[in-house]
Amino acid sequence: MMMFFYKRIWFINWLPAGLLLMTSLGCSTGYQLSKSNRKEYVIDQKTGADSTVIKAYLPYKAKMEAEMSQVIGHSAILMSKKSSDTLPESLLSNFFADAVMLEAKKVDPSIDFGIPSTKGGLRVDLPEGNVTVSNIFELMPFENEVVVYQLSGQQVRELLDFVAATNGQPVTGLQLKIKDRKLITAKVNGQEIDPAKTYRVLTSDYIGGGGDKVPVFKDIKDRKSLGLKIRDALMGYVREMEAQGKLLSSSLDGRIVKL
Repeated sequence: MMMFFYKRIWFINWLPAGLLLMTSLGCSTGYQLSKSNRKEYVIDQKTGADSTVIKAYLPYKAKMEAEMSQVIGHSAILMSKKSSDTLPESLLSNFFADAVMLEAKKVDPSIDFGIPSTKGGLRVDLPEGNVTVSNIFELMPFENEVVVYQLSGQQVRELLDFVAATNGQPVTGLQLKIKDRKLITAKVNGQEIDPAKTYRVLTSDYIGGGGDKVPVFKDIKDRKSLGLKIRDALMGYVREMEAQGKLLSSSLDGRIVKL
């Protein structure tokens, strides 16, 4: 539901009435403002509901609620935000990262690994049982888009140092070992990082712009937008699993191990 609050409403009377239009057309009329009136309308808890406004928005509210409550998938397990916030690797962060990666690779199969969000970007649990459109919007309420960057081996190390220093982040395609918030070992899809290699790394436009203080991406010029929102990737994956008769699930596969 959208709610609108106005503390003050201003009215200015222009004479003649056609002045604004004529001005916008670039005409010079010689007219000048002769008088302006100001009246203040205070809206607070004592102000009654406007039945006309309510009547106008109720059909849109009903339509929106019907769309948001649509069941698009089913989950075999609860995936907890609390675990995602506190542990280096969690069911929710693994599910989120893998789902976005799988959908993004349909557009760009050359992606090596990804960090589609930070922990703070995962807003709520994904429930066991019915998964609705609303669940996905609540999990990912932002309009972030998938972006792929080209990083050198050294830049990849800098990024993974950040992941270790923040006690893990939602990642996919990586196998990391960390200790005391420091990176001990790192592999990309089972292979040691090659300093001479260029890696294609999936992330969001928010992270790419320096959001949540994630390093490296902001100064990289070689980037490609996939025209895919993170949330749409999640919904696409959920719908696909449902169409295949599969329950959503996740596992702790050791992609970030705390020593």
